[in-house]
Amino acid sequence: MYCVTVGALPRLRIALAALLSFLVVMTIAAEPADARARKKRSAAPAASSIIHNPQYAAIVVDANSGDILHSANPDSLRHTASLTKIMTLYLLFERLETGKIKLETPLEVSAHAHSQAPSKLGLRPGQTISVEDAIKALVTKSANDIAVVVAEALAGSEDEFARQMTRKARALRMSKTVYKNASGLPDEEQVTTARDQALLGLAIQERFPRYYRYFSTRSFAFRGRSMSNHNRLLGRVEGVDGIKTGYIRASGFNLVTSVRRDNRHIVAVVLGGKTAGQRDARMRELIEGRIAEASVRKTAPKATEVAAAPEPAKPVRVASSGQSIPAKAEPKQDATATNAAADGDASRTDPSKPIPLAPQQPQTGSTEPIKPRLVKTLTVRPGSTQVAAVAPLALLSPQPITAQTASQTTGTAEPAHAETAKEDTPLPPPPGARPGILGVLTAKDLAARDAASNDVIREQTSKTAALAAAPAETVSAPIPSSRPAAAPREAKPRSGWIIQVGAFPDEDEARQRIANAKNKAAKLLGEADAFTEPVSKGDKTLYRARFAGLKQHEAEAACRYLKQNDFACMAIRN
Repeated sequence: MYCVTVGALPRLRIALAALLSFLVVMTIAAEPADARARKKRSAAPAASSIIHNPQYAAIVVDANSGDILHSANPDSLRHTASLTKIMTLYLLFERLETGKIKLETPLEVSAHAHSQAPSKLGLRPGQTISVEDAIKALVTKSANDIAVVVAEALAGSEDEFARQMTRKARALRMSKTVYKNASGLPDEEQVTTARDQALLGLAIQERFPRYYRYFSTRSFAFRGRSMSNHNRLLGRVEGVDGIKTGYIRASGFNLVTSVRRDNRHIVAVVLGGKTAGQRDARMRELIEGRIAEASVRKTAPKATEVAAAPEPAKPVRVASSGQSIPAKAEPKQDATATNAAADGDASRTDPSKPIPLAPQQPQTGSTEPIKPRLVKTLTVRPGSTQVAAVAPLALLSPQPITAQTASQTTGTAEPAHAETAKEDTPLPPPPGARPGILGVLTAKDLAARDAASNDVIREQTSKTAALAAAPAETVSAPIPSSRPAAAPREAKPRSGWIIQVGAFPDEDEARQRIANAKNKAAKLLGEADAFTEPVSKGDKTLYRARFAGLKQHEAEAACRYLKQNDFACMAIRN
């Protein structure tokens, strides 16, 4: 029989309690460390497993040098999802840059926009949203209804806007991207590649640094609601300044990211993540693994647009004074139409009114390459109220045009003893001619002008044969051709590439634009052949301000520089 001292029981209980407390404390302290270890062990497989996903594609581009630091399936077709909204914003930023709309311009919500699937703001038809709030809604909430609002405001319809987006993609050398809507909602034909998205990610921040800052918006408050940016790397990964996430079932989880760190700058694209976490983990790996390889010096040229890619200008539909102002979809223009980005900055409008941009009429400052109509340009010497005859330069004379000089330009000599005052009467100047300003005659104008001198010429026809045998001194200048003055003269051929800096209804404006552009880019345009070119469309005449005789790299460099200094510019292969 055992005997236990009663006084020992409390001490035993205290010892057991202390032992249990120690074990509990050790378990609690060890749990976070184990959790962190498990998290690290699981993060690596999560990031690496994306590589085996058939939808996966990625690319990392050094923005300073243009080098590709990493790529995986960079040219394989993938669905864009909400990365589509990067191009939607590109076209919106373009209109803001040219002054056609302003950040405070109200945009109206249509029934079609209201019907879009989430994610969306949920505005009702007839309500409005400012351009700036629309930008923030697209960047943070990725609102599909607001993407359609923007599309209809800029192009009249979402279908037409999608065509403009695709044309802009070609202008940016995004060779495989096709857009079918403004939001990125599912469409089998709406595709892109990782390489194309990297090009767009670079172009939008280089072209629009003032507006690109919106991609770093962390949250957006609208009518009492606060919405966070879907890009979880903002504020969590050093140097990330944008730009956009995207997801639909057909695409997986997509992300385009821009990172600036220690003068290094990379743009990375990850497409096809199975989860947002997997996609983000892979992006972190690419950033940390490649940023150190990037150059610290900017040597790559800025992203530029190819001039041959068209984007017809469209009216902006806005709400004014609480009223609905519908913007009708306009006929699709031919593929040779101009890029609206090169519109001159003379086209400024009231943000409360629709922009009157008819597709068949180029606007002031437009660089639209209209098919030229043959005209004859007459030179006026300063201080004279008359114009010189239309003829080769060797035959131009400072004296007023008379019936006599007109006959000389046609290869006939006027006798010195002209018998009528009619023969010495100056011919009327062409329309628009004034001291120091060129006049322009169309074929119809020339026919009317020549009628005034044909009577005199016919009177002298009988004398022409006799005069042909006279000494050469009777002819005031060599006669290169017997072609009638009324025959159309071919435009002076221009060599090399051409850049156009605007088109204006008045030639003085075109010449002033040429002078301003030459002053701004004297080193780039000093040897260029500056000229104005009249073109007609309908009953209107515009004067294109151009420089010729450039090489391709010279034209592109000049346009880049002029655009940076708020000049519209378009390079054209001659």
